[in-house]
Amino acid sequence: MTFLSGQKKHFGQFYHKGAGLFPGLILCLTIAAAAQLLAEHYAAPQMLFALLIGMAFHFLADEVKCAPGIQFSSKTLLRFGVALLGMRLTVTDVLSLGWGTIGLIAGGVALTILVGILLSRLLGRRARFGLLTGGAVAICGASAALAISAVLPKTKTSERDTIFTVIAVTAFSTLAMILYPVLVSFLELDDVFAGIFLGGTIHDVAQVVGAGYAVSPEAGDVATVTKLMRVSLLVPVVLIISLCFKTREGGKSDALPLPLFVIGFCFFVGLNSLQIVPDMIRDALILLSSWCLVTAIAALGVSTSLKDMTNIGYQPLLLVLLETVFIASWVLLGESFFLS
Repeated sequence: MTFLSGQKKHFGQFYHKGAGLFPGLILCLTIAAAAQLLAEHYAAPQMLFALLIGMAFHFLADEVKCAPGIQFSSKTLLRFGVALLGMRLTVTDVLSLGWGTIGLIAGGVALTILVGILLSRLLGRRARFGLLTGGAVAICGASAALAISAVLPKTKTSERDTIFTVIAVTAFSTLAMILYPVLVSFLELDDVFAGIFLGGTIHDVAQVVGAGYAVSPEAGDVATVTKLMRVSLLVPVVLIISLCFKTREGGKSDALPLPLFVIGFCFFVGLNSLQIVPDMIRDALILLSSWCLVTAIAALGVSTSLKDMTNIGYQPLLLVLLETVFIASWVLLGESFFLS
């Protein structure tokens, strides 16, 4: 009887905790669904719509009933969605690019992050902000911004900086999706080089796919694989950032060396590489990842004040622009001198 009584007590606590998440979670899911509908109707990025709609509901951020679910969406669902991104990638896909291309892209990622940190300091911002924007531009846009922000130490402006970075990289990524195919046509790049350039420079996966297949089917295939190779670099980047800040701020030595969601990302990459997951389940997990990330973006939007965003200044926007120009220049010059 005592055992059963204890189990009922634990179940009751779990039930009440889950019920407490429900209002905020439903709010964020509803915003994500609305963003999906608008994205399909207007052919624009779903994450951008989720952010903007979420910010319109900022008045609910401090609502007692909604706050737990909003926090759960912006943290737990975020990490789960990033982990599931591993189902997009296999080790074979990465190696098929060749070591020259892998070196070029990996070098571009590392240098873009370093340039972001340097430029951030020059523009009067903290190095952490340059790390966040540089990582987002270098790796995979909004998804990288969310993953990096999850391991950076929290400050009063953390959520505002993350939201700004997501908005900026999504906007520049959409612009690149339109302009870069015109650029590769003007430069007369062949399909392989065009695919490497598009996959190595555009921030978000969806925009890479759109730009690549706008050039040709082969360019689209190469661009997608190149982009997924950049996504795989999220693991070492997040690991290094996590270890650096744990060491600097006296993190516990018995803590996991890797954040749990990064371990999950590696697990799903390995699982997908074994090709033992049925296509239907794999597609469902990729879709679930997308919904988790958009719901997390909606939650971050709800948590962010539009007034705070207007106070951020022009320097961050200039920073993301310069980082975007840098990685585009790096890949173009690298293709001209090292891959031709």
